[in-house]
Amino acid sequence: MGKETRGNEEARPDDEARAHPAKRAPRRSDARQNRERILAAALTELTRSPDAPVSAIARRAGVGQGTFYRNFPDRQALLLELYRHELEQVADGAAELLRTRPPDLALREWMDRLARFAMAKAGIADAMQQAVHAPAASAKSGRDPVASGAGLLLRAAQETGAVRADVTVDDFTLAIAGLWHIDPRSDWQPRAARLLDLVMDALRTHPESPPRR
Repeated sequence: MGKETRGNEEARPDDEARAHPAKRAPRRSDARQNRERILAAALTELTRSPDAPVSAIARRAGVGQGTFYRNFPDRQALLLELYRHELEQVADGAAELLRTRPPDLALREWMDRLARFAMAKAGIADAMQQAVHAPAASAKSGRDPVASGAGLLLRAAQETGAVRADVTVDDFTLAIAGLWHIDPRSDWQPRAARLLDLVMDALRTHPESPPRR
């Protein structure tokens, strides 16, 4: 009798979701689309004004502030995710370059892409840097896209002997840090190119100099 009673019970929502996992997919898809719209809106609004309020970002994204805060609990969380999202677009190009170029040339071209990113996003650089260097940022930041892309390219170039074996990803990121000190409103291209040429020259494996006579 007890089994019969249980069998006549109305199915609970979580039971139905487990039985029909496809029904959960639209909700996950909607949540992902909301998140992507918020990031795109944030990039637009913050480029126009680094102090753009959350309400303006949510309005441009076409979501309510409740939806905004479900995705990003505070402004710093949004800026950190925007920073990662934008850098990932650059970092993801590392593997693509390796498929079509020798590793050392792929590394040098990727550095140019990183420079263009740094200059193009200058309008929101202050807001991003404040978030990235905030006290709790290192605990929240997770994967570093630049380190991942640089590590991939460095290892490939080291395996071919084109780049010094003792160079680490930390060495690389410190060496290119000067990019973020170039004024994007200036004639930045030649300055960035010279800096990156110097970095690349330092990374390369050089043959021993011939002995002096």
